[in-house]
Amino acid sequence: MAGIVQEQWSAAENGNATMTTKGSSRELRHGGRTAHSMSSSSLRKKSDLRVIQKVPYKGLKDFLSNLQEVILGTKLAILFPAIPAAIIGTYCGFSQPWIFGLSLLGLTPLAERVSFLTEQLAFYTGPTLGGLLNATCGNATELIIAILALTNHKVAVVKYSLLGSILSNLLLVLGTSLFCGGIANLRREQRFDRKQADVNFFLLLMGLLCHLLPMLFGYVGNGETSADLIADMSLNLSRASSIVMLISYIAYLVFQLWTHRQLFDAQDQEDEFDDNVEEETAVIGFWSGFVWLVGMTLVIALLSEYVVATIEEASESWGLSVSFISIILLPIVGNAAEHAGAIIFAFKNKLDISLGVALGSATQIGLFVVPLTIIVAWILGINMDLNFNLLETGSLALSIIITAFTLQDGTSHYMKGLVLLLCYIIIAICFFVDKLPQKQPNAIHLGHQLMNNVAAAVGEGVFSS
Repeated sequence: MAGIVQEQWSAAENGNATMTTKGSSRELRHGGRTAHSMSSSSLRKKSDLRVIQKVPYKGLKDFLSNLQEVILGTKLAILFPAIPAAIIGTYCGFSQPWIFGLSLLGLTPLAERVSFLTEQLAFYTGPTLGGLLNATCGNATELIIAILALTNHKVAVVKYSLLGSILSNLLLVLGTSLFCGGIANLRREQRFDRKQADVNFFLLLMGLLCHLLPMLFGYVGNGETSADLIADMSLNLSRASSIVMLISYIAYLVFQLWTHRQLFDAQDQEDEFDDNVEEETAVIGFWSGFVWLVGMTLVIALLSEYVVATIEEASESWGLSVSFISIILLPIVGNAAEHAGAIIFAFKNKLDISLGVALGSATQIGLFVVPLTIIVAWILGINMDLNFNLLETGSLALSIIITAFTLQDGTSHYMKGLVLLLCYIIIAICFFVDKLPQKQPNAIHLGHQLMNNVAAAVGEGVFSS
């Protein structure tokens, strides 16, 4: 989820909407909008309801109007036919790789529509509850896929997909945004407010600590420590850490929505894209939006179930590892709408919104979705811990550190974005060539124990000779 970002405007003396200068009186355009929803709004298109307004029956007219706004009100509407195609293909015996691909395509517009519907509800609930709604629904697709994978006991897929979402936001989304924004604004310096980014990085580093400690248990044990004891210690620490992470995320919401809300307000940035912006209002009713949101969530759950059930077959058919599909492909397709929106705002020299999308989503996944998944697994009796293995945790750690160094001075140019993109490409190549079987949580400990045994044997041979 992205941080609360509000575009601010003032009315000129003649009543024409113009951009304010620094220090002028400002007027909030819409108090419930977040960077996440604003990024998705760049892919929406205005609906023409002139024909529908001529329908004599009010109930039918309202239904057709909602259908026009929800289904056809996005530039991604062309992907909606993939949803019935995936459902029909399941019952008509399509090959599983086809169902996997169609389900992924169908999830793309659904994720953008969930953002649209939560924004519509925010018009009625107010800015605070609207921001809270976005904070819980901002990454609904990742959460649903993770829970469904858990119910199928595919713990490795859960870890891979959540890790991939964080890496995608930190390196791919942010890197593409900074690169495209730098190219489009070569003759002007791009600046952003570091305060919001600093808060997100503090939280991400705390989450990284919670991932590192269970993994390091594999290195503190000696040759006499059993693997079961190490696994039990790692599991208990992970569950306790997940509770702490959820508490920190709640504190982050209080910090973001109440006590320090001004840190997450968008900075006024004067450019040619901001002229003649109209005041936005709700286009569907509260209960209509609620029903559509529930329906969209159910469809996301159905397609997510197809994705989880067919991912191994797609991996074998396409010659790609499950880790590559889960870490690279799933996040790219599932978050394509907000990714594109973040890039568009970077073109408009509004990096605060782009950073809000990338860092806010990474923080929500790392501090909310991941620990919540651990708790759900605990309830279901599934032993899932925060040990994402050495290669995955190392990739996460270096991604957070590189991104933090990239944003430390509050300015941006295309070279920073290019470096982040190249880092993402390196990680993608790493998991592309990784053909090893899915690693078990204790693999690191066993490997370390094996090296200790080898070293001990060599040592004994040297001293005996």
